[in-house]
Amino acid sequence: MPLNIDWQQILLHMFNLILLFGILYILLYKPVRDYMAKREEEYKKREQQTKDALSDAEKLKDDYEKMLKDAEADMAAKRAEISAAAEADREQIISDAHSRAAKIVDEAREKALSEHDRLMARTQAEITDYVSKAAEKIVMQDDNLSDDFDSFFESAAQQKEAGNG
Repeated sequence: MPLNIDWQQILLHMFNLILLFGILYILLYKPVRDYMAKREEEYKKREQQTKDALSDAEKLKDDYEKMLKDAEADMAAKRAEISAAAEADREQIISDAHSRAAKIVDEAREKALSEHDRLMARTQAEITDYVSKAAEKIVMQDDNLSDDFDSFFESAAQQKEAGNG
């Protein structure tokens, strides 16, 4: 053997080296590669779940914003409706108050007129009573006046006939 090379030893070492690489490939590389592939898949899965959750959250946010805008619009409409109803009620109350005030004023006028008429009738009755008492006293004192009264009534009747005629 030239250079003291033993081909059988070299082939045996090569075979041992290939066998070692094969065993290491089977025992270490393949499980590590599978573990890394599973880990990569897990991260991709989590990333997809995160993206899905983020898109769901954005949808929920948009839905909540839409619901908030709708609620604000509904509240504005209800405020306007309540304001209009309150204004109508206020107008009705004012109208009722005016009608009650007018009714009270009319009743007061009627009471004042009836009181006035009653006082006038009472005053006329008292005046008539005083005049009749005074006339009675005058008649009792002086019988001559009865002739004067008769002449007064006759002249009044003549003037009336002259005025009408």
